[in-house]
Amino acid sequence: MAQFNFDASTVTPQAATGPVPAGTYLAQITESDVQPLKSGKGTGLKLTFEIIDGQYKGRRVWENLNIQHENEDTQRISQSQLSALCHAVNVIKLQDTAALHLKPVSIKVAVREAQGQYQASNNIKGY
Repeated sequence: MAQFNFDASTVTPQAATGPVPAGTYLAQITESDVQPLKSGKGTGLKLTFEIIDGQYKGRRVWENLNIQHENEDTQRISQSQLSALCHAVNVIKLQDTAALHLKPVSIKVAVREAQGQYQASNNIKGY
């Protein structure tokens, strides 16, 4: 046991977390990374969006795009989603994912219901 002084009456309790409700939010990308997929079948682009306005300001939503994949349909869908994002933030010739950072964009968010071992989560349906 350790001696410790903390007055919980001076700090707002953390609200339960989970997915944000489905809707359209103003957000910006704060982090991005390109990595090999765990499956070994291609390359993914991981994006972290932070909501920058409204009731859910400060909450984050993540998107993973399979920008290179052995399945042509999977790759085509992800690349078309990336193209929509690039057009929405006016970065048409993307050479560094940092060029997408801190540019306000409206994101249409859906809630993916819990399935098996996976908890409910958000995914982005449009920009």
